[in-house]
Amino acid sequence: MTALPFQPVAEGLRLRVRLTPNASRDGIGSVAMDAEDVAWLTATVTFAPENGRANKALIKMLAKSWKLPKSSIDVRSGTTQRRKTLLIAGDGAALAAQLEDWLAQHAPG
Repeated sequence: MTALPFQPVAEGLRLRVRLTPNASRDGIGSVAMDAEDVAWLTATVTFAPENGRANKALIKMLAKSWKLPKSSIDVRSGTTQRRKTLLIAGDGAALAAQLEDWLAQHAPG
């Protein structure tokens, strides 16, 4: 089993994302490991990282893909960096199971 880019927390689910702005298309990629063996979900958006537009596009894309309300997803750290930590509010265990299923079906590799 590949390491997962998320873990349940008291408020819901903490998700690590490596976002590439200014891409040719919006998309959720695979889970990638960094040099410290930390798992990150890769994602691309067509928006530039100005005025939070890339972050808003990321939240909209994740919410649509995972059938969650946009208001339940919040960037908690890394607002101006490629590596971000998001919080998805709700039942952490249920969200983790939902995301594991989604990754198994959709993520390349």
